[in-house]
Amino acid sequence: MHFRDSINFFSKLNAGKAANTLSVLSSFYLSKWSGKPIQWGVPFNVSIEPTTTCNLGCPECPSGLKNFTRPTGNMEYDFYRKTLDEIGDKLIYLYFYFQGEPYLHPKFLELVKYASQKKIYTVTSTNAHFLTERKAQETVESGLDRILISIDGTTQETYEQYRVGGSLEKVIEGTKNLVKAKRAMGSKTPHIIFQFLVVKPNEHQIEDIKKLAAEIGVDEVKLKTAQVYEYKNGNDLIPTIDKYSRYAKASDGTYAIKNELLNHCWKLWHSCVITWDGRIVPCCFDKDAQHQLGDLNTKKFRDIWQSDLYRSFRSRVLRSRAEIDICTNCSEGTKVWA
Repeated sequence: MHFRDSINFFSKLNAGKAANTLSVLSSFYLSKWSGKPIQWGVPFNVSIEPTTTCNLGCPECPSGLKNFTRPTGNMEYDFYRKTLDEIGDKLIYLYFYFQGEPYLHPKFLELVKYASQKKIYTVTSTNAHFLTERKAQETVESGLDRILISIDGTTQETYEQYRVGGSLEKVIEGTKNLVKAKRAMGSKTPHIIFQFLVVKPNEHQIEDIKKLAAEIGVDEVKLKTAQVYEYKNGNDLIPTIDKYSRYAKASDGTYAIKNELLNHCWKLWHSCVITWDGRIVPCCFDKDAQHQLGDLNTKKFRDIWQSDLYRSFRSRVLRSRAEIDICTNCSEGTKVWA
């Protein structure tokens, strides 16, 4: 099944996208070697935030905890179209998630369809509580290429320890609806992934989630390491299986992130995040948009991408990532997927 997904992905590439990708890659390595922020091309990987609204209350998620300091809301459809018209010709990946549950946006699948029509590989992440039979059919019809379904347990008791307020039954039902819709329509997309966030309460169910995925007809299972905010003195979410933990225990009993925080970051050269209200932030670790680098309501994307403010932020990363708050708990440079 992975082969089909790869074929679908490569079918969306063209000479212009390939040339831009090469430019971005070259400028990243030149910057890394020289220590100076050289930036060629435009990002080929962008995350768009359809909404900040979420139906769950996950303990490490600002959206679930409702503790944003930034404004919250839904991205306007006309603004989205205008933005995609500006940046879409060089985009390879378009991720429809940042904070919030994408399916709570009233026109979410219309957003997806517009990007699909532009031959962009589209991805979303969902808690699958809204994948009714009708919504599953509309998802397939939208042209969505890949969907990550968050399912962090194979029993309700385990699942709800992290997905607070969630129903495992709804997740499974929604997934089955999507598998059924794909088969009924003879569609190879979306590529369905069970994303299992490995934390201490569910680490004993890793093999169970693989079996469940096979039974339902899910295409792939991804085991993801968890980011926690309060980790120095330990945290009940940190797995005991070292392979799945982003944090290592020191001799004094405290914890530290495994990542060495090397002074470079691929994300800053090939991708960015656009919040629901048009603010550009450097990456998905800036969940509360504390490091805004531009506003698409007042400036064009390319002007922001090449601005002094963006260049200054890249310089800071090349100088010392350890001095930037969102970088100190970042997995860049380590394997996130197990």
